[in-house]
Amino acid sequence: MVFRKLFWPRMFKRCGKGTVFGVGVVVRQPGKIVLGDAVVISEYSILDGRTETDSPSLSLGDRTILSNNVILSCKNGSISLGKDVGINAQTVIQSTTGNAVTIGNDCVIGQRCLVIGGGNYDISCKQKLIRTSPVIDDGGVCIDNNVWLGANVSVLGGVTMGQGSVAGAGAVVSRSIPPFCICMGVPARVVRERT
Repeated sequence: MVFRKLFWPRMFKRCGKGTVFGVGVVVRQPGKIVLGDAVVISEYSILDGRTETDSPSLSLGDRTILSNNVILSCKNGSISLGKDVGINAQTVIQSTTGNAVTIGNDCVIGQRCLVIGGGNYDISCKQKLIRTSPVIDDGGVCIDNNVWLGANVSVLGGVTMGQGSVAGAGAVVSRSIPPFCICMGVPARVVRERT
């Protein structure tokens, strides 16, 4: 742990003070990754900053905590996490082909969540291989400040979750949720407002 604390910060575009790395962390293109102060990257997490642009693709705000086995994957996209964000175990956040994923400050992301911008292929041409078809531009995902995703929530591309909103465990959020509303179900629907 001492060696990781001494040598790992030097390989990132920026690494703030007090950042901690657990064992088994995988880092791809660290020169495209910006880490704020007091960030915690727990055991066996993956930080994948792959992008063809020169600008940073993956940014974690101050005091962000990634629990075990979290995957943050940029495939020519970008992911930005605000300050004081908690990402629980086995969550996957992915941005592909310019469909950015933005998560605001003070958010809580439950265990085994999936947040994905640009996850669908254009399958309109039957003669084309699906894997070589272009990814549909869905506008990415925007999760505003102070949002809570329960365990096993999926947030799909093109969705904005308003400030203070909540998604109940197992919800599949396929359309935008207004601020201070609670949604549940598959597909997720607003069940009530927070009072």
